[in-house]
Amino acid sequence: MGKTGLFDLERHFAFYGAYHSNPINIAIHTFFVWPIFFTALVILYFVPSPFNLPSIEISLIGNNIVLPLNIGFLVTLIYAVFYVCLDVKAGCLAAFLCFVCWVFSGYLASQLGFSLAWKVVLVAQLVCWTGQFIGHGVFEKRAPALLDNLSQAFLMAPFFVLLEVLQVLFGYEPYPGFHAAVEAKIEAEICEWQEKKKKLIS
Repeated sequence: MGKTGLFDLERHFAFYGAYHSNPINIAIHTFFVWPIFFTALVILYFVPSPFNLPSIEISLIGNNIVLPLNIGFLVTLIYAVFYVCLDVKAGCLAAFLCFVCWVFSGYLASQLGFSLAWKVVLVAQLVCWTGQFIGHGVFEKRAPALLDNLSQAFLMAPFFVLLEVLQVLFGYEPYPGFHAAVEAKIEAEICEWQEKKKKLIS
């Protein structure tokens, strides 16, 4: 059975899917969404930990790195918990990927140092966001979802990209009938948007 309210995955995914129906635009998002999350964590590595929270020291690729329990960790935790609440199976995989991103972003940040890291992050963010806007403007021919729902762009997009990949590669569904229900809602939402577009033009 599907969930309701904030954790209504079917409704959220249908909204996302209505803005990402073009195969090229979907491919662009598949390659660019997670790098945006990763590089954001790289720059957040340098934010001081609040309330003097302790750091975690681990050995990674032959180096000891310090992972501060700062806002980057909090963001990772929020994303991970939210994804598990949306769907336990795919959510656990997404949560694992979030923490992998947190660990390796910390490693990269510690190796680069702030003076170089912010430049790398800036370039990566510009490339990824530009690619996504091109995907929407040139191929989807519809403004990105962030203009209508900011949380879709920043909180839910990484999970939806992962869910799309799982569906395509393995036929995964959070529950039986999920994909068919979502496709019907996407088609209805796109039709409604096209009707509104026609009225505006006329």
